[in-house]
Amino acid sequence: MPRLILVGGGHAQLSVLRALSTEQLNVEAVLVTPSFYQIYSGMLPGWIAGHYTVEQCRIDLRPLAQAANVRLVLGSVIGIDAKRRVVQLADGSKLDYDTMSIDVGSETDTSWLQAADVRLLPIKPLGEFVERWPDIVTSASQRTDYHLAIVGGGAAGVELAFAARYAFTSKDIQAEVALVASENGLLPGHAESVKKRAENLLQHHGIRLHKAQAVGIAEGLQLATGERLQADCIIATTGARPATWLENSGLARDEQGYLLVDAQQRSVSHANVFAAGDVCVREDIRLPRSGVHAVFSGPVLANNLLANSTGNALQRYRPRKKSLYLLATGAQYAIASWGGFSAQGHWVWRWKNWIDQRFMRKNRIERKENV
Repeated sequence: MPRLILVGGGHAQLSVLRALSTEQLNVEAVLVTPSFYQIYSGMLPGWIAGHYTVEQCRIDLRPLAQAANVRLVLGSVIGIDAKRRVVQLADGSKLDYDTMSIDVGSETDTSWLQAADVRLLPIKPLGEFVERWPDIVTSASQRTDYHLAIVGGGAAGVELAFAARYAFTSKDIQAEVALVASENGLLPGHAESVKKRAENLLQHHGIRLHKAQAVGIAEGLQLATGERLQADCIIATTGARPATWLENSGLARDEQGYLLVDAQQRSVSHANVFAAGDVCVREDIRLPRSGVHAVFSGPVLANNLLANSTGNALQRYRPRKKSLYLLATGAQYAIASWGGFSAQGHWVWRWKNWIDQRFMRKNRIERKENV
C-alpha cells in the first residue's frame, strides 16, 4: 500500500487530517510530530495575558489522527532524503514514503542574541515557550526590578509585549517591559494608521519602544544607538529561519533555505512532496510569513494530497489581496488591520476571540479512552 507521511502537525496539516477522516484512500497515512499537541499561535497572547488556559489553546492531535485512520508517530524529523524517499527520525528509525506533506513551520534565528545566553527565550518552538513562560512570571513576581525585553517589531512581538504587560499588571508585578523593533519600526507591511494605534497603546501601557537593531550582551541588549538595555529575560520573535535538516534533503530551496513550492503547494523539484506554512515559499509570488496563509492554504493542501492519490486535478492556492489581522493588546482589547483600514476596541477583541474559538471547535474532537 502506498504510504503518505505527514511531517509536522501545523495549521495546514489539520485540514489534511480532516479530509482524511471523510475520504477513504487506499494509502497508509502516518503523522510524524514531536508533540501530541499543537499550540494555536493565534491564542498564545491571550494565554500569556491570562484570558485562556493552556488547554483552551492547544489541539490534541491524537483523536484527529484516529478519526482519519492515520498512524501517529511521536518523534522529531532530523533528515529527509528526497531521492530515496526516506524520512530520518531522531531516534535512529527511518520511514519510507511515496508521498509526503511537510508543515513544520520555521525556527527562530537567535544567532545575534546568543551572547545573552540563559536570558534568551525564543518564541519558537511554541511548546517550549509555553513550558518556560510560567517560570518567567514567577521570577518577576519575586523582584521589584525585573526587566523583560521583546525583540521583534512584527505582529508577534507587538502582541507579546502587550500580553506580558497585562500579565504583570494583573498580578501586581512590578516589572518593566520593553519592545525592541528594528529601525524599520513597528508592524512592517501594515498601514500607517495601524502602526500609530499600536504605538499610542504601547505608550499608554508604559511599554518602552526602541526602534533600533539589537545584539545580545551578557547583561541584556546592546542597541545600535549605543544604548544598553538591562534584561532578565529576552523573548525573541524575529529572524525566522528554516529547519537546518532541510539542507541535505535534495528538495529545491530558495536562497534562504526555505522549500520552494508552486501554486499547488507542491515542491518544484519533487512532484510527490507538498508543503505549506512557514517551511516553504511560493516560487511564483511573494507572501508574508503569517499563520493566515498557513490556515487558508490548508484546504488546498488537503485537496491536492488526495487528488495526487486519485489522479484528479490539483487546485491552486490563491491568496486574498488583503488579509485581516486582529492584534490583541492585552486587556481584551485589540486592533484590526485590513489593508488601509484600521480600528480598535473591546469589540475587536471579541471578534478575534470568536474567530479563534471557531478555529478551535473546527479542529477539536473528543479523545476516546483507548487512544
